[in-house]
Amino acid sequence: MDNFLDVLKRFNYGALAGPILIILILTMMVLPLPPLLLDIFFTFNIAVSVIVLLVGINVRKPLDFSAFPAVLLITTLLRLSLNVASARVILLNGHTGPAAAGHVIESFARFLVGGNVAIGIVVFVIITIINFVVITKGAGRIAEVSARFTLDAMPGKQMAIDADLNAGLIGEEDARKRRATIAEEANFFGAMDGASKFVRGDAMAGIMIILINIVGGLIVGVVQHDLAAGEAATTYTLLTIGDGLVAQIPALIISTAAGIVVSRVGTDKDLSEMLLGQLFTQPRVLNITAGVIGMIGIIPNMPHFAFLLIAGMLSMLARQMSKRHAQAQQAEQKAEAASRVAREQPVAEVSWNDVQHVDQLGLEVGYRLIPLVDRNQDGELLRRIRGIRKKIAQELGFLVPAVHIRDNLEIKPNAYRILLKGVEIGRGEAFINQMLAINPGKVLGEMTGMNTTDPAFGLPAVWIDTARREEAQALGYTVVDTSTVVATHISNLLHTHAAELLGREEVQALINHLTKESPKLVEDLVPKVVPIGTLQKVLQQLLSEGIHIRDMRSIVETLADHIGATQDIDELAAAVRTVLGRVIVQQLFPGETELPLLTLDPALENVLMQAVQSKAGGGLEPGLAENLLASAAQESEQAEVQGFNPVLLTPPALRPLLARFLRRPLPQLRVISHNEIPDNKSIRIIAVIGGHKG
Repeated sequence: MDNFLDVLKRFNYGALAGPILIILILTMMVLPLPPLLLDIFFTFNIAVSVIVLLVGINVRKPLDFSAFPAVLLITTLLRLSLNVASARVILLNGHTGPAAAGHVIESFARFLVGGNVAIGIVVFVIITIINFVVITKGAGRIAEVSARFTLDAMPGKQMAIDADLNAGLIGEEDARKRRATIAEEANFFGAMDGASKFVRGDAMAGIMIILINIVGGLIVGVVQHDLAAGEAATTYTLLTIGDGLVAQIPALIISTAAGIVVSRVGTDKDLSEMLLGQLFTQPRVLNITAGVIGMIGIIPNMPHFAFLLIAGMLSMLARQMSKRHAQAQQAEQKAEAASRVAREQPVAEVSWNDVQHVDQLGLEVGYRLIPLVDRNQDGELLRRIRGIRKKIAQELGFLVPAVHIRDNLEIKPNAYRILLKGVEIGRGEAFINQMLAINPGKVLGEMTGMNTTDPAFGLPAVWIDTARREEAQALGYTVVDTSTVVATHISNLLHTHAAELLGREEVQALINHLTKESPKLVEDLVPKVVPIGTLQKVLQQLLSEGIHIRDMRSIVETLADHIGATQDIDELAAAVRTVLGRVIVQQLFPGETELPLLTLDPALENVLMQAVQSKAGGGLEPGLAENLLASAAQESEQAEVQGFNPVLLTPPALRPLLARFLRRPLPQLRVISHNEIPDNKSIRIIAVIGGHKG
């Protein structure tokens, strides 16, 4: 029972309003209605017509009332159904008196036309002619012409939208909305053109229903109920006229609303604002009109009171508008004077506020990628970037600066740029609502689409529709969405440039964090023994070689032990690397006890040692450097093919030189020294650089 009540509470009853109303309208044509229900439905019809009129007056654009054609059809059907239902009641019970069809029809028959049959017929005919000939016909013509002009103007408007989109003035979403608005305008005016025929047909049907009811009432009253011909004519004609007026007055109101809606031109004001703002705000026009009306009012035999009253009201309104215009001019003059003074004031001196701040990390996106980074649109890339920063903090041991995101209209709409200290370090293109299928090297077939290259790792890839994701995965492609493409690119570049991201502020934040865990260590050593600058350079060197700095305690203690003997950053970093040997090996060979390593040919190693000792830190001869690089590239590639992580084992004296020399051309090749190998690990030489495989 409780579940049933919950279902009832969650049910959308509003969705039943339309079907129930249509069913009721059609039912009234078939089933007889008592006079009380007729009164209720006639009153409801009048109320709906007033609502439609007020909505039509207050809309600012025709499309704000896009449901009007359907409303016009429904209200027309409602009036016709009420005519059928009331005609049935009039013919069945009309002989009982004017109240036979309910009090609403009786009131319209007696009070609106004074119970006079001739007056009732004339009023009804006049209202019908006004509705049929003037309002409905004019509204239909306006709708027809508006629909034609809207269709003719569609290509030009579409071109204007495309031009704004290509120029970057609007986004893809705005362009889509504008195109939809243009199509809706054409559909609306076309529908209004057809819907106006309903009202015209309704007016003709009203005249025919009156004639049929009068003739039918005479026959029923005289033949079936033995009424006198005069009495039958008076009774049934009054009821029929009342019925016709009850239906035609709401029809006139709705036709007026239709004319108001379709005659609106492009503006953001409702009808009241337009009338007051355009008719009664020009003092000169109001003064001239007041003078003309006043002159007519003093002519003999004219209704002086009415004319002079209107002339006086117009004159007062003109004076009021003149005062408002004068006040507006004074305000405009004051604003112009203030602007002139501001322009004449001397230019302020240049200050540090005029120096533009350079963001540590920046991301610039084209306008089509804005939804990825827009908080209001729940941008997925924002969450990914926060996750990247958290992951890097856990992996490397420090918090990278926040990524400042902005749009850039100077780059391609689907492009993005990644900046480090204001300098571009990476760029790429991404497409919303598409997926990037990356070819890992072994796929069963080719995917068609926009060929490209994965921006993070340089693998061949293709942009495909989202619906083809499963097809690409079945062929062996790695399929990722747009935000993942950009996020992976950012993550890869942050790891590559981690050393540059570690500034003095980040080092101080590391020290502050270490103080919470080891306050005595920091108090005794930093910066008394280990300067912040030295610590920063050592940490940067570790990060540049892919070593995380999570074990800050060991790093600071090691520096404190060796800084008295040397101030050389390479030697200090080598001492720290020796202490972090287990960490380094664990990063390179997780879980392995036998380490597959590359090594140098002994002859090459002797030559390099002599070069280092003779040139004090230094340089390699061009021929030697070229041969070393070629051999290292060949052997590291072979190691990767065999499934090994390419790591070169060298003497401690050669490690800094070779690490710097090989880092840029061969970033996948790591260089470690003998001192960094833990005692519990064994070594297996898989290749010799500069010699033969071992």
